[in-house]
Amino acid sequence: MSYRRDPIKAPVLSGVPLRAFVAAVESPVGPVLLKKLMTDSGFDRFLEADAGRATPIQVPLPHPKAPSALPASREELAEQALALPSSSKGPALETVAAYREAYAEGRTDPTRVVQRLHEHITSLEGGDQLMNFFISRKPEEVLAAAQASAERHAKGAPRSVLDGVPVVVKDEVDMEGFATTLGTSFLKTPAAADSTVVARLKAAGAIILGKANMNEVGINPIGMNPHWGPARNPFDRHHITGGSSSASASTVAAGLAPVSIGADGGGSIRIPAALCGVVGLKSTWGRISEHGVPPLCWNVGHVGPLGLTVADVAAAWALLAGPDPKDPSSLAQPPPHLEGLGETSLAGVRLGICTPYFEDADRDVVARCREAVRALTDAGATVVEVPAQDLNVVLWSLTTIILSEMRAGLGRHVAEDTTRFALDTRTNLAIAGQFRSTDLLHAMRHRQRITEELLGVLKDVDCMVTPTTAITAPPIPEHTLPDGESNLPVTDPLMRFVRQGNITGFPALSVPAGYDSKGLPVGLQLMGRPWEEAFLLRLGRVVEASVERRLPRVHVTALG
Repeated sequence: MSYRRDPIKAPVLSGVPLRAFVAAVESPVGPVLLKKLMTDSGFDRFLEADAGRATPIQVPLPHPKAPSALPASREELAEQALALPSSSKGPALETVAAYREAYAEGRTDPTRVVQRLHEHITSLEGGDQLMNFFISRKPEEVLAAAQASAERHAKGAPRSVLDGVPVVVKDEVDMEGFATTLGTSFLKTPAAADSTVVARLKAAGAIILGKANMNEVGINPIGMNPHWGPARNPFDRHHITGGSSSASASTVAAGLAPVSIGADGGGSIRIPAALCGVVGLKSTWGRISEHGVPPLCWNVGHVGPLGLTVADVAAAWALLAGPDPKDPSSLAQPPPHLEGLGETSLAGVRLGICTPYFEDADRDVVARCREAVRALTDAGATVVEVPAQDLNVVLWSLTTIILSEMRAGLGRHVAEDTTRFALDTRTNLAIAGQFRSTDLLHAMRHRQRITEELLGVLKDVDCMVTPTTAITAPPIPEHTLPDGESNLPVTDPLMRFVRQGNITGFPALSVPAGYDSKGLPVGLQLMGRPWEEAFLLRLGRVVEASVERRLPRVHVTALG
């Protein structure tokens, strides 16, 4: 199949026109308007696309051969991630390894770190430089956790490499005593218990600074939130972070924490990681427990880590991954490992690239990603041309599945009062309301077919390589605030390369690949076979070693 991408035919709307449009799509004439919008964007052609003999039951993801030796615990696995020399180039970053070293040498302690970070957060969350990083914080509880960690370090008994390390958690993940707002203005009931992800972070001794701002209900990859304000990009606060894990990326980039937690149903870890110049890993579906994560998208959602460097992400992933009896979808996974993480020779590694797809991005994005690929080939990898996919089918398969599941997950709230949601959210929920059960089954049949096709391609190559996003961070349309805008022409280049990872459940890593002519970050995406996160992290370290990192304009330090 030759490469083809149809343009998105939808108006960019804000202010009164957006309000009028939302009122229209929610009125009795709404189905007519939405049918034209969807038809113009290729939905009818998607319904005509033949799914062959595929069923709506997803293909079981095959297991690779297990390493000969596996660590005894998650804590030991995380130690492996930090046992290697840093591969990051450029200014010194306050990584997990830097925190561990500072604590071990007695140069600072978790209590002093938290006190300093609270001062930074107070400054960044007020005044003319408002960054809108946090939805909720409890500084007294954070300080108490830091004091307990400081005592463990004083005794020489930290729980893990993350003991005393600040972490930020997306407000899509339950944390006892905090409302999981999902970025809304009305979900205010405190969670009764920690999600598995938060429980594992606390068990590791991590200091959770607070709940991070996000795009409302994770339904948009741009990152604008009218209720809590737009999370702003530390490289230029007048540009977006991407979403929906908006501030999960921007807090890491700004130096508040070397690790954060995001969630990815349609690129929502990888997109903001790329736009904010940090590392983001969407693991294999089921690799990290979803227990305690509200059910927004069962079939395509993944919770996972973002970090300053590949090693930071690897360490956090090691502590989070693995089976959880509270999440049945996590039970059928092979043991997590980091075998080969330190290998720098890529001899024999085959990189799958569809050239016209790879180059369907802004010039600077393509140039930086080509340089990153060159670093991989200089290390011994070879490039293999792979066939194009039908991007219209990919787009509508994911759109149909994720929007249908989001509308179902939010059904009670939609039925009670749709007007409580933001205007762009209401637009997407209105589109979701147009899908029939047969449309969803058609999309899920294509999901199986796409998965089988990619498994076939990944028999001949070891990973698929693309830019993470087709553009760098666009400016925030300040004139549209606080309501924001509906902008599908920006949504598409942000999501162009990420959809396959969610449809198939395959792991995908976004790693910094440099900067455009304006100094805004570019990300490279590596997507691999199921359960082979360690291999992607290994490739990410090679790319990382070739890229000179820069500090963003908005940046703080905690270690002194």
